[in-house]
Amino acid sequence: MKKLLILGGSRYILPVIKVAHQLGIYVITCDYLPDNVAHRYSDEYHNVSIIEKDSILALAQKLQINGIMSFACDPGVVTAAYVAEKLNLPYAGSYEAVSVLQDKSLFRKFLGDNGFNVPIAKCYSDDKDAVADFKLFHWPVIVKPVDSAGSKGVTKVESPEDLKEAAKYALSYSHSHKYIVEEYIEKLGDSSDCECFSIDGEMVYISFSNQKFDVNATNPYTPAGFTWPPKMHGSKQDELAKELQRLCKLLHLKTSLYNVEARIGIDGKAYIMEVSPRGGGNRLAEMMKYVSGIDLIEYAVKAAIGEAVGTLKMPEYKGFWYEHILHAPCKGIYKGLFIDESIQKNNVIEIDVWIQPGDAVNDFTGANETIGTVIMKFLTEKEMEEKISDIGNYIKLIIDKE
Repeated sequence: MKKLLILGGSRYILPVIKVAHQLGIYVITCDYLPDNVAHRYSDEYHNVSIIEKDSILALAQKLQINGIMSFACDPGVVTAAYVAEKLNLPYAGSYEAVSVLQDKSLFRKFLGDNGFNVPIAKCYSDDKDAVADFKLFHWPVIVKPVDSAGSKGVTKVESPEDLKEAAKYALSYSHSHKYIVEEYIEKLGDSSDCECFSIDGEMVYISFSNQKFDVNATNPYTPAGFTWPPKMHGSKQDELAKELQRLCKLLHLKTSLYNVEARIGIDGKAYIMEVSPRGGGNRLAEMMKYVSGIDLIEYAVKAAIGEAVGTLKMPEYKGFWYEHILHAPCKGIYKGLFIDESIQKNNVIEIDVWIQPGDAVNDFTGANETIGTVIMKFLTEKEMEEKISDIGNYIKLIIDKE
């Protein structure tokens, strides 16, 4: 029986464990949080921090694993690449290449050095240093940790006076104690956050979504929903697909699932914002099975243990889909979930609530404060857009405020 080591223990890993077990794979999970939900479903758990590369390497050698992956868990991606390279295990790419993808500062430099569209950006480690460079940027700017995901630690800053406070906030979420300041790319239409897959260096599956945001959330830059099919113009999808393929070749990437964020700026340029060789949060790989009928998680698990993944083609979107990210409008106590009877009957495909009445909830500062999802399907785009534009009246969390 082959052994797969999964770094992390969030609920996003549950479908990965399920698929691995269906394929007859022995699953080991590890992190420093033994109460994480995924550890209840793995075959074995080890309490080891996933950012301690050499500790994970020693564990992997001891367990004689056949594959390693970090799914929907950014801190483990570089560690997994490090272990895979040391033990000659299958992985998306080299430790060096994956380190470029996972560090926002290195990635921006890579994009600029290789002729990709990229915002003006600079990396800092002290909260005061960026203030002195305020003339370097076109304002507003985005300030974010170089090594964090899920919009944690991210702030849009309108003026230099607010830069130091945003830098402190970003640093509080950075493992490496570094943050990046970059010009804000005003988007044309919706930005995209979706899944892609490469086989032997060829990007064979490239999907796009329409990100939706809650402007009233504490962090309005954390995605609060996604729709499919993408509205991005076909020519821009083609342009981004070519650029993703070029990136794949330049970094000598191999066979892997990726979470990719992209947008079209009001300047008409196509921007690749993030590429991470892992499954995305917000159940995006699972959504691709609904949306296109392709189980990307199965492909990812097979790739991780070195099994042939077969063939894969570009997605064909089947119907009109919306994933609503459940999140609290404020801190308080969760009492229940209201879903309007009309969409419950006609549109709701799945409800997945991760908390129980009486549990404490926090306001939506990042994707880590997500408390569930609602998946819906619609007959027409018009119906979908009408209902999600008023989603607050169709789906409501009942919260007792603190």
